[in-house]
This record gives sequence, structure tokens and C-alpha cells, in this order.
Amino acid sequence: MKKLYVVVFALAFLFRCGDAQPERKPEEGGANGGEQSVVTPISGEIIIDILQSIPSPLEISLLIKEIGTEYNRGDLSDHTFVTNYNTSFKQALNLGVYSTDLGYANLYGKNQDVIDYLNSVKKLADNLNIGQFFDYNTIKQLAQSSNNLDSLLQMTQQNFEKINVHLQEQRRENLSILILTGGWVEALYLSTLVYDKTQDKQLREKIGEQKVALEQILLVLDIYKTKPNFSSLIKDLKELSKIYARVKITITKGEPIMIEENGELIIKQGSKSEVEIDEKDLESIASLLKSIRNKIIK
Repeated sequence: MKKLYVVVFALAFLFRCGDAQPERKPEEGGANGGEQSVVTPISGEIIIDILQSIPSPLEISLLIKEIGTEYNRGDLSDHTFVTNYNTSFKQALNLGVYSTDLGYANLYGKNQDVIDYLNSVKKLADNLNIGQFFDYNTIKQLAQSSNNLDSLLQMTQQNFEKINVHLQEQRRENLSILILTGGWVEALYLSTLVYDKTQDKQLREKIGEQKVALEQILLVLDIYKTKPNFSSLIKDLKELSKIYARVKITITKGEPIMIEENGELIIKQGSKSEVEIDEKDLESIASLLKSIRNKIIK
């Protein structure tokens, strides 16, 4: 899986690396208002394979910056809305949204926005009872400089296992996919906004490639379809998948190649993908995605 270089942003996605656990019994209720549901058991190995296949929204954010698009804070979710989210469902989704916005602002070096979104991320993390695993003051200092990104990575990795154990013990592992979904929706939403302005071919393909990510997200969400509020989110994303069904992705396999990156030798797959997506379908994706995103952040 591609290394994440903005680690506070990776808060939304760090669950993808460690959810592998033995099959669990159906939930018996627990934290967060005594929510109860029966969840069909699925092996942790399958879940982790699915989550690892979902591309990091950081890749999309980096692409947007590389295109040369100007930063627009108005495109991001309002960080002051954080007080509106009073259920674990909304808090987890918007933790993903704010984490994407945090990473986006950090890439552009917008320090004040980084602090604002970091504050909102902290509030939601605290509300979800995972904030205690983060040294907020240290993260705040490290996030203000791109020179400290490796330190952020190391710090987050050190806290990673503690968070996962905590969520498992609290029988709240469903929060992982909600955080990831919120981050993915926000990253794709930003992509559609930038594409509308630039008509960039590479970004167009990246939007089309999200067909695969959406399929994987829905596969995991379906595990928790009986839990409160999940059915509505699943229904909306399935409508989006109907549009994506018209997107054609052709993969041409090639031999792996070894290259040097950041002073290290790494192996990259030689396979290439070709994305065919109609302009009208792009418009439909952007329109429906905006509606889904507005439901999440309201």
C-alpha cells in the first residue's frame, strides 16, 4: 500500500492497516447509546484486503495540487460545523471529511486552516473516545511544517495498534469504514470541483478509477447494513455505483519494474489501466456526489 506522507490526514485511513482479526460474534450492543445490531461475521483478513485496495485520498489531493489548481478554502467542509455532529455515525463520517480537508490544507501550506481543521478533528476524535491516543500539542506543532511529515508518520504508527484494540474492545469496528467513507467522498468531491474548472485528463481518469474503490467500500458497508443510519448511506452510494457501472476500466498487465524513490529501491507493478468515462456520466457523478456529501456534512 502506498505510504502516506501526511499522517494527521492518515487518521481517517489508519484503520485499513490493522483490522485483521478473527471472526467475531454478532454484536451484543455496547458503547455509543447502546446501538445494537446483528452483523454477519466476516474474516478480518477479507476486510483488510478490501480496505487496502481503496486508494488513499491523499493521492487525489496530491494530483490536484500538481495540476496547479489554486487553493480555495470555500471548497472544504466548514470546520465550525463540528458541533452539529452528535451521533457516532455522523462523527465518524465527518472525521473522515475533516481529515481529508486537513491533509488538503496541509499540502498547500495553509497553516491557519491546518490548525482549524486539526481542532475539529480532535473534537470528533475525542467524542469517539479515540482522542486520548493522540498527543495533540505535538501533532499541532509537527503539522505546521512539511519537513516534519516523517515524524508525523512515525507518531501515528505508534498509536495505531492501541486505537484498533480499543475499537475492537468497544465493539465499534464499524467506525473504521465510516471514517474511510467520509474521507473518500470528500476527496472525490474536491476532484469533481477541480475537474470542472480544469478538464484535466489525468484527474478525469482518477475520478473514473474510483469505480473500483466504491465497489469495495459498498462491500464493507454492507456488513453493517442493519446498524442505524447505514441503510441510507448504502442506498445513496449504490445510486452512485449505478452511474459508475457505465465506466469501463481496461487493465493491461506488464512486468514489475524496480525504481529508486526517495533513495530507496522499490518495485512497482508494470500494469496499466485505461479508463473510459463519458462526459455526461462525469457530470452525473459530480451532481450526485455533491448531494451525498451535503447529507454527510449537514
